[in-house]
Amino acid sequence: MSLEQGLEEIGHKILVLTRNELYMKMRFMDVALSAFYYVQDFSVDLLATDGETMYFNGQMLGGEYRQNRIGVNRAYLHLVLHCIFRHVFRRNGREELMWNLAADIAVESVIDDWNLQNIRKSQSWIRQRTYRDLKEEIKVFIAEKIYGVLVRWKLSDRELERMAREFTVDDHKYWAKDEDDEKQSEMNQRWQDISEKMQTDMETFSKEAASNTGHFLDQVRVENRQRYDYRSFLRKFAVLKEEVTVDDDSFDYVFYSYGLRLYGNMPLIEPQEWKEVKKVEDFAIVIDTSMSCSGDLVKKFLEETYGILSEAESFFQRVNIHIIQCDDQVQSDRKITCKEELQEYMEKLDLAGEGGTDFRPAFAYIDDLIATHRFTELKGVIYFTDGQGIYPQKMPLYQTAFVFMDDGAEEQKVPPWAMKLVLDEEDLRGVRNR
Repeated sequence: MSLEQGLEEIGHKILVLTRNELYMKMRFMDVALSAFYYVQDFSVDLLATDGETMYFNGQMLGGEYRQNRIGVNRAYLHLVLHCIFRHVFRRNGREELMWNLAADIAVESVIDDWNLQNIRKSQSWIRQRTYRDLKEEIKVFIAEKIYGVLVRWKLSDRELERMAREFTVDDHKYWAKDEDDEKQSEMNQRWQDISEKMQTDMETFSKEAASNTGHFLDQVRVENRQRYDYRSFLRKFAVLKEEVTVDDDSFDYVFYSYGLRLYGNMPLIEPQEWKEVKKVEDFAIVIDTSMSCSGDLVKKFLEETYGILSEAESFFQRVNIHIIQCDDQVQSDRKITCKEELQEYMEKLDLAGEGGTDFRPAFAYIDDLIATHRFTELKGVIYFTDGQGIYPQKMPLYQTAFVFMDDGAEEQKVPPWAMKLVLDEEDLRGVRNR
């Protein structure tokens, strides 16, 4: 047996022993812990993964296991948590080094929060300070939110390097570079399924075992929330209608070019100047102006809507949007017919109300707008709120979505007839930067 084969065999045994030791304390993670092929790779520092294979450096792994068995346990768990949270597949254009650091902080904070002897280690002052400072900014340590905080902190290269030395455990060289890759999408879905099944297990059969894992279940719930693209979400309220625009799809270039060849400058056919398109026209936005909703959040939400309204493929050139402010009664209604009017509304935004939260008056008001023909083809209403209010018991005749800003808190419940959309600041910046 060659030295390389010997290291591979030893490394494989170490990983199996580590997996089994973790499993004894974390039975709810059985599928996740066993989800990898083990492959030796001397180019990695200790461990690495692409979501399917766990690559290990046999020489480094053997030495680490002899000197620091808990360190190997933590490294294995660190790598598994990256996959459970889908960090491997979700960089989405973010700066790579900063994303790597944010993801490492997220999983290390989970491990440090677990009260388990086989992964416990004392926390350095850098680690303690980082967690303390992050808690002042965000409620749940998910990588996307940590990334946003790191960007806002504007850390120097030296500070980033010091933090990376503290939190880096595994090699990220095999993480997805192209989020649109079909294989990466399949692996992302596979790990989402594993994560959701693990969440169900922790909430039911493995409650006692999960009790020693700190806030891990809360973090898993946040990560497993259904994510929406606000653009796609708004298209649920689209209608099919003719619009004055050149219809390139139905244009026959053969007859056009034949006419030019035959007569010099006389095409036999010209493109249609109208086409049927499916876009948003009639639309209502209700803003919760109770004391629990801040003006900054409302403005961010309207900025996102403005960004989408500015795109020709999403809205008709002329629209009929009513922006209604309501706390426990309707405070104001502003009709918007174009993006310029929405821009003016945002610049002069003045929230009226700050009473309690009751959603019913807004729905009664919208029903009156329909009855008086100020809405002719209303397909949907979006209600921007924190969710702390009285919902109508009866389902309205139009689709309704309640939109929440994600602060990492407990998930809000909406009536069965309503849709729910959770946005965070990453989503808002994404729209404005496109």
